[in-house]
Amino acid sequence: MILEVAILNIKKGLSSDFENTFKIAQKIISSMKGYISHDLKKCVEQDDKYILLVHWETIEDHEIGFRKSQEYQEWKTLLHSFYEPFPTVEHYR
Repeated sequence: MILEVAILNIKKGLSSDFENTFKIAQKIISSMKGYISHDLKKCVEQDDKYILLVHWETIEDHEIGFRKSQEYQEWKTLLHSFYEPFPTVEHYR
């Protein structure tokens, strides 16, 4: 199992819109092959900051299966405009 970790810095004042949009987007990621679970947590110390944790069966399920899919294009359209700067994504065992 692989844990994808992304720190998400949201443009100032857009957290509520991001959370509402994420509720739609999470249906996309949860339908992907190799997806196990995810959790989105809001930072206590900093407004407009979140951590996204996604468990995948393999790193390929995330980096190839999801990121090279048509579904990812929809995910990207829904969420990528909220990020400032664009998040760094890392994988852990």
